[in-house]
Amino acid sequence: MVCLKRSLFENEISVSQIPNTAKKMERKKLSRLGLVLSLLFFTASETAAAQNKLPGFLFTRTRGRCTPQFWSKRREEWPRMVPHTSTVSKVFGSRAFERYRSDLTLLEATARIDKQSPFSKLLKQASAALLNSYARDKFPYSPWQVKTLVIQGLVSEESAILVAKRFSIANQACN
Repeated sequence: MVCLKRSLFENEISVSQIPNTAKKMERKKLSRLGLVLSLLFFTASETAAAQNKLPGFLFTRTRGRCTPQFWSKRREEWPRMVPHTSTVSKVFGSRAFERYRSDLTLLEATARIDKQSPFSKLLKQASAALLNSYARDKFPYSPWQVKTLVIQGLVSEESAILVAKRFSIANQACN
């Protein structure tokens, strides 16, 4: 009789342990399923990234912290030497005063979406280049060089195109 009770008691213990082992096995299955799904997702995204030449999971900052569009959105504080209320004529001198409105600010110059004349392009890129020359240590032009090139660019349409292109390249390459 004692043996029978003991065996029933042992059976009760093993029966009560069954749900725990079932839960453990279910957890293992779920973790394996999660691992398999993660691998499938990773390989699918890697394949799609390879086809589209996307960077994948790594975050890559696109360039653009030095463009006129960046400065016009005022995401970063403007250099103190050139507040956003500065006028183009005060910053770039009398030649700019002759070519552009006297009340045109640098903020308006970076945000301009008007006719694409060479002088408009020059002003937009030069404004960003001037801001970059004050705000970015490794920018290839000093503020004085930017102002001098703007004056040279205002001589003719051809020179405006060339100087605007130089500033555009420098602004795009800037970090």
